Amino acid sequence: MNRGDTGLPDFPWDSLAEPTARAKSHPGGLVDLSVGTPVDPVPESIRAALASVSEIPGYPTTHGTPELRAAAVEALSRRHGVTGVDPAAVLPTIGSKELVAWLPRLLGAEPGDTVVIPELAYPTYEVGALLAGAGIVRADDPRGLAEPPAMVWLNSPSNPTGRVLGAEALRETVEWARERDVIVVSDECYLALGWDADPVSILHPSVCGGRHDNLLAVHSLSKSANLASYRAGFVAGDPELVAGLLAVRKHAGMIVPRPVQEAMTVALADDSALSLQRERYARRRVVLQKALQDNGFRIDHSEAGLYLWATRGEDSWETLRWLSERGILVAPGTFYGPAGGEHVRVALTATDERVEAAAERLGQ
Repeated sequence: MNRGDTGLPDFPWDSLAEPTARAKSHPGGLVDLSVGTPVDPVPESIRAALASVSEIPGYPTTHGTPELRAAAVEALSRRHGVTGVDPAAVLPTIGSKELVAWLPRLLGAEPGDTVVIPELAYPTYEVGALLAGAGIVRADDPRGLAEPPAMVWLNSPSNPTGRVLGAEALRETVEWARERDVIVVSDECYLALGWDADPVSILHPSVCGGRHDNLLAVHSLSKSANLASYRAGFVAGDPELVAGLLAVRKHAGMIVPRPVQEAMTVALADDSALSLQRERYARRRVVLQKALQDNGFRIDHSEAGLYLWATRGEDSWETLRWLSERGILVAPGTFYGPAGGEHVRVALTATDERVEAAAERLGQ
């Protein structure tokens, strides 16, 4: 065993120390638009739910309470038009990042297997494949591959680009994968944040024909309900695949704490809180989009999600430096793949005051 050598890429955010220090030195303080970290308060109803079961001393169930799983099924139907999900095929997760990181391994991927990830992708997709000993292929359309992979990651709306895949494109990938017995996993953490497009779940009947075999959808409450600190997510879809994940997670102790399960149940039922949060992000998006476009940036895709995918037609690290000199910190597009070399990802997750400050500084 080679102790201390993980075989994984360097953690990308560690490379931002210098631009972070530069941005913090701005007289008006830092405007951090680099990480999609919620800044708005957790709704009181969710906080009350968290506290309401704090006296329970026993172990929680790995599968989640029946009420939580029912709430997830109802939210998928009510918010996204997804039908036919078996409550037994819903599994709470400790946020979505841990699931993304371990899913290839939990599904049985091994050395010699291939995991397909988008050309521009959340870095943890690659990490998950590496943890399983598998290789990756970056491809937005896996249908051109010579050999079928073990699994395919889809991400719509995309992190970082905000691109939305329509029902037809999703359906074509699902049909191709089913013909080859390939598992398709759709990261749908930003599904509720459509702006110029209406995102569709892979579990929607228009995509999957009412069948969920070989399909999994990953959801998170970090963005839609400000529960990043709670680590609250879930996966749903193929009952057989979910049963397999449940069996492994029982052995591994991958359990969402009972108070968090209660909070999730309330969050999934509270559409008014979701609407309020959408309004906040929509307002900030308008301000940042106009300020960027008025000051030499082009916005690509970005029709949904929590980010603006922006470019000045130069190396992303040059753009990062230019912004940090104005006290604004963003993420370079290279974090998400070689195709991001001339873009930066601008998060909508800052207070209204900080967003207004960023807009003012962009014009200086």
